Amino acid sequence: MTDSHAHTSIAALLAILALSAITMVWLFWHYPLITAVATVAILAVLGVSARLARLSDTDSLTDLRRDRQGV
Repeated sequence: MTDSHAHTSIAALLAILALSAITMVWLFWHYPLITAVATVAILAVLGVSARLARLSDTDSLTDLRRDRQGV
């Protein structure tokens, strides 16, 4: 039963990735400049949010506090 569930999950993932790729190619084919700008903007937002997540990570703050206590 878990094997069929794994196959279903993999098939769903591949279907979602294929649909996403087809949509992106269609958009890029019909609207190249807008699609390129939107893609760069989305990747920039993801990069900024990743940096902010790293800064607000609570584990790193406890590590810093632990280092200060040792000194």
